[in-house]
Amino acid sequence: MKFRSLIKKTSNWLTATPERSLDNAYKAALKIKEIEDNHFGGKKVSKENADYGDSVISYFKTEVNGYLQKINMGLGVFKTSRLFLNISNIQEYPQEQITERELQKNTTSAAILFEKLEFIDQVAAKYQSRDIEEVYDGSLVLAKEASQDKEKEPLNSKYPNQTNAKLPKNLNKTYSAEESDRRLESASQKTGVLPRSFINTLNKIKQEIDPKSGESEEQVINKYRKSRLRTALSIKFILLLIIVPLLTHQLTKTFLLTPIINQYFNNHEEVVFINKDLEEEAFEELSHYEEILRFQGLIGLREPLTDEEVEEKVQEKAQEITEVYRGQGINAIGNVFADLFSVTAFAIVIVSSRKEIEVLKSFLDEILYGLSDPAKAFLIILFTDMFVGFHSPHGWEVILEGVAHHFGLPENQEFNFLFIATFPVILDTVLKYWIFRYLNRISPSAVATYKNMNE
Repeated sequence: MKFRSLIKKTSNWLTATPERSLDNAYKAALKIKEIEDNHFGGKKVSKENADYGDSVISYFKTEVNGYLQKINMGLGVFKTSRLFLNISNIQEYPQEQITERELQKNTTSAAILFEKLEFIDQVAAKYQSRDIEEVYDGSLVLAKEASQDKEKEPLNSKYPNQTNAKLPKNLNKTYSAEESDRRLESASQKTGVLPRSFINTLNKIKQEIDPKSGESEEQVINKYRKSRLRTALSIKFILLLIIVPLLTHQLTKTFLLTPIINQYFNNHEEVVFINKDLEEEAFEELSHYEEILRFQGLIGLREPLTDEEVEEKVQEKAQEITEVYRGQGINAIGNVFADLFSVTAFAIVIVSSRKEIEVLKSFLDEILYGLSDPAKAFLIILFTDMFVGFHSPHGWEVILEGVAHHFGLPENQEFNFLFIATFPVILDTVLKYWIFRYLNRISPSAVATYKNMNE
């Protein structure tokens, strides 16, 4: 029984292969149509029909080429499997045994398949280098004429969840089985047994090993040189953006700001702490040191000290703590002014390096657009979970504490709570708006992958 059930399932799967492969090609055509309608005004994906940059156009063309390969593969499988099933049906069921009801059902199915193939032809014909010729009843018809007709509404635009839904009235046309077979066969003539990408790869390998392909080799070398030069310039400029502000910060702080601030503190010895938090920390540290001295004397770790000896050691420790916290104050004040010089140096580099910025932008676009959709979605999820996720408040507390320590500012718990309660929310809103307005236009497939991974 299990063996018969397995044979039945296999037979049903093989029988549904033409319909399944045609549906895959039809869905790929719908994806191309969606890209055209959303980003190119319903026209062909090309630079002439949109105001996008070269990187965006290249991305959309890559997407369209991928869908075209799926269309070619689906139509190839559809043609082969349908031919095989037709031969099997002829041998198993003679033509005389087909009833009128079955003939009507086959005619309706053929009409549905014809409408799908006609829509696929309309979409794919825009990206053919030459007109596709189709023969009907001995007459020559160009596919270009069909593409100039009024475009029909896709089948699943009204029935998205029904592949074989009943056709609307305007699509209920009567076609003979013979005419439908001709249309189905001619629509799949443009596909081959092997995918085009496989054939293109073989041609590329043949061209690379051909000793007579001097021009191709020169083009490859020039392309490699340009890519290497762009990469080198981008890396140098990134290092320049990092090194110049850091070097400016260290030089101005060490040789300009620190001597001036030291001179001020030396002239004002009464100034030790630049905020109350540092003063409280110093008092706690000094009190803790005094308690340790007395405790060690009581438990026998050292000889008991008199009050005068304890006071003398506490006074020495107070001098050390004073120098430490004066140094922290000097360092914090120096950071404030050194950061201003660093920001100024960074702005000067940005303003005076417009060409380098364009090269860097092209380099980063190539890297970002070269990432797969799961990689893009992974980076977005990593960023959102780190800065606006459930555990982000702890990270923001560390960041705010580090910023306050860097600039010598007293910590304000109320400000920290208010910042954590508002800024991540604003950041999350901006990020969602960016995904909706920008990323959804540039990479809709990455947005779909992000939604699936985030659910």
